[in-house]
Amino acid sequence: MFTRIVWLVLRKDLMVEIRSLEIAYTTIFFAVSCVLVFAFALVQEGRAPTDGAAGILWIAIAFSGTLALGRTFERERQAETLKALLLAPAARPAIYVGKLLGIIGLMAVTEIVLVPLVSLFFQAPFFTRPLWLAAVLLSGTIGFAAVGTLFAAMLVRARTRDVLLPVLLYPITVPVIIAGVRATAALLQPDLDAGIIQFWVALLVCFDVVFVTLALWTFEPVMTD
Repeated sequence: MFTRIVWLVLRKDLMVEIRSLEIAYTTIFFAVSCVLVFAFALVQEGRAPTDGAAGILWIAIAFSGTLALGRTFERERQAETLKALLLAPAARPAIYVGKLLGIIGLMAVTEIVLVPLVSLFFQAPFFTRPLWLAAVLLSGTIGFAAVGTLFAAMLVRARTRDVLLPVLLYPITVPVIIAGVRATAALLQPDLDAGIIQFWVALLVCFDVVFVTLALWTFEPVMTD
């Protein structure tokens, strides 16, 4: 039953987004604009700054992810969809997991566009180690989205939600972003140190477990209040 509810919530979000592509277009456009601003500001005479690609990639992921979170739950508020989900005879943690997977999917689509773009403008060899890169991006995205989904749902009825979301989200997710930056920077080194990357990925996985567990534990009382 839990899995079925997760799938129904996820399918609903996917169908709505596929029909409109509103959030996907907005998020991708914002992320690309962010990378272009950094490229025009930092790339001089075709030479990109050393070790800047990892930080710029994760800044774009964090900013675009925040936009996706805000727009997703704003749409839910306008249509009263979230209220209907909470009134349904469904487990609240399952609703959270369905929403979380939808946000992760949106961020993953954005990252598919971002990674080649950052690699092109900042001459970063991201694709020399694709499996490690996928592990870093996935684990970092889950940690960021786990906290963001909880806070965005919690603030859906607040008038100042657009201001409060980043104020609450970034201090909590700074460790995830730092670990993602360090792991990505390690991937770009000429001599790959697998031990360092394993350490950062393991740290990201620990953050994921902690954040998802706490969100599942607190989602029902937070949404009830």
